[in-house]
Amino acid sequence: MILDETITLNSGVTIPKFALGTWMIDDAKVAEAVRNAVKIGYRHVDTAQAYGNERGVGEGVRTADIDRDQIFVTSKIAAEHKDYDVTKKSIDETLEKMGLDYIDMMIIHSPQPWKEVNQSDNRYLEGNLAAWRAMEDAVSEGKIRTIGVSNFNESDLENIIKNSDTVPAVDQVLAHIGHTPFNLLSFARNHDIAIEAYSPVAHGAALDNPVIEKMAKKYNVSVPQLCIRYDWQLGMIVLPKTANPQHMKENAEIDFEISEADMDLLRRVKPLDYGDADVFPVYGGKM
Repeated sequence: MILDETITLNSGVTIPKFALGTWMIDDAKVAEAVRNAVKIGYRHVDTAQAYGNERGVGEGVRTADIDRDQIFVTSKIAAEHKDYDVTKKSIDETLEKMGLDYIDMMIIHSPQPWKEVNQSDNRYLEGNLAAWRAMEDAVSEGKIRTIGVSNFNESDLENIIKNSDTVPAVDQVLAHIGHTPFNLLSFARNHDIAIEAYSPVAHGAALDNPVIEKMAKKYNVSVPQLCIRYDWQLGMIVLPKTANPQHMKENAEIDFEISEADMDLLRRVKPLDYGDADVFPVYGGKM
């Protein structure tokens, strides 16, 4: 079963390859979403300080039908935190909000503060190293099991690799049909960094693409299932987000194989139009 599949990160920590993403799920509703996901078989939940729902995710984890150590919990340091003390304090606040003794993985949410994403050449190299040191110390203290990054490009990753004792365990990035960072995938493989794919359905934009629709019909699957399987076959950890239990179940039903010829065709799909979602920095917007 897909939901049972795991990989071992470069830190030696085992991570389930399929996760529930919780971006834009309200704090009051997310605990129920987490509990439903766990019932379906999910064992990996992804949140962030910026999502405003860490409290609810923590509640969902604590009140799920299985033991805490059976659920892999990821959160992310706010993109604005580029300072050792601020980052250290925010980790303690996350633990307190979630009501958990430890977080399985903590990630720097972005190399740049959100207001500067796509707007500035400043990659905050020193600030990211300061945040990284705070995260390394939290690992030593038993507060976090492993650490990674998100939205980092090759030069951002090199900064961490060359100037710290810890290679990031993951880089969580926007990756979907029509937007696949192949160079980054290759770089990450060479440094034993796992890539996590968020927004595998392109915030819904993939639903309106005729090439993707046609291919989904060929395999007798939904567009989201085809999109998630595409990232899966490229070796990524996938994080589709939904609060709908039926969608959670369907998203994980990707036990089919896209042929190499069809994968090649999907690799060459042109960039998608994100519609209203293009206001978000991760889709190229400004804040």
